[in-house]
Amino acid sequence: MTIGIGLVGYGYWGPNLFRNFRNNADCRVIGIADKKVETREHIAAAFSDILAFEDVEMLIALPGVDAVVVATPVASHYDIARRALDAGKHVLLEKPMCATSDEASDLIERAKRKSLVLMVDHTFLFTGAVQMIKELVARSALGQVCYFDSLRVNLGLFQPDVNCLWDLAPHDLSIINYLIDDELIDVEASGYCHVNQVAPDMVYLTLHFRKNCIAHLNLSWMSPVKIRRFTIGGTEKMLVWDDLDEDQKIKIYSSGIHFQPEEQRSMIIPQYRIGDIHSPRLRKTEALNGVAEHFADVIQGKVPSIMAGNEGLKIVRTLELAQARLDNNLERVRSQRDKPL
Repeated sequence: MTIGIGLVGYGYWGPNLFRNFRNNADCRVIGIADKKVETREHIAAAFSDILAFEDVEMLIALPGVDAVVVATPVASHYDIARRALDAGKHVLLEKPMCATSDEASDLIERAKRKSLVLMVDHTFLFTGAVQMIKELVARSALGQVCYFDSLRVNLGLFQPDVNCLWDLAPHDLSIINYLIDDELIDVEASGYCHVNQVAPDMVYLTLHFRKNCIAHLNLSWMSPVKIRRFTIGGTEKMLVWDDLDEDQKIKIYSSGIHFQPEEQRSMIIPQYRIGDIHSPRLRKTEALNGVAEHFADVIQGKVPSIMAGNEGLKIVRTLELAQARLDNNLERVRSQRDKPL
C-alpha cells in the first residue's frame, strides 16, 4: 500500500519533510498547500508531478491523499489537523503539537473516533544518538538516572509565533519523556525578554520528577555560538551527547560518586570514581527519514507509535505549566525593577 501524502506548508521545515517523504518507498507526495504565490510557482516549476494549492481544503479533499503532514505556524495546527481528521486523513504535525492542551486533546479524540493515526514530528527521537541512549537507559547501563542537563542555545532564529520556550523546549521534553517513564511533579521557570518584551528569548527551565530525577534546560536565542549538548547523570555512569560533534557525538564516562550507607558514616563523605571514557559508534542516517518511515509504518499497522498524539499533549501541558511559571517570574522581576532605588 502506497500512502498518498499532502504537505501543508513549504517554508523553513516543509522542504525537508517533502524530500524525506518523497524518498520513502511507502509514500507518494501528491500535493503541497502554501499561501505564498511565489512558493507555489516554485513548486510547479521544480516538480511537474506535484500539485500546488493555496487552499488547504482543496489539498485535503484530494481522493489520493491518505495523510496530511502539517509544517505551518503552531497557531494554525489545530484548525488544519481538525479538518484533515474530519475528512478521514491521518495527520503528522510539526512540534509543538498545538497552541493549547485543549486543542491537542480535541484532536486526539477526533483521531480516536475515526481510528486515524495522529502523530507529532519529534525528530530527535530518530537520531542515532537518542536511539543509542534509549538502549543504554532501558538496560540500566548508566544505573539509575539522576539528572538531565541540556544546553540548547544559538543566535536566533527568532520565531514570530512562539517564544524561546515553545520553540526549543519541545526537543528536550520529547527526548526526556522517551527515555524515562516518570511523572512530572513540579516546574520552575525564569527567563528574559531582550528583543520582544512579551516573548522571552532566554529561558531556564527546571523539571522535578517523582522518582528523584531532575532536569535542567538552558534555552536561548541569544547565544553567540550554537551549542546542542545533553548530559545524563546516572548512579553508575554519566553520558554527554554533543550533537554538533560529528566524530564523537556520545561519550560515556565510567565516573560517579558513591556515598557510604548512612549507618556507616557520621558525615557525608563521598567517594569519587573516575574511569574510562567510551564513545560508541552511532548509526548515521537522517533523523527525518526515520520520522517519515515511522509514520508510514504506524499507518500500515507495523509498529506502535513512539510520538503519538498523547505524547504531544503531554509536552503541551508541560509547556503551559512552564509558561505560567515563566510569566509569574517575569512579572515579579519587572515589578522589582520598576521600584525606585
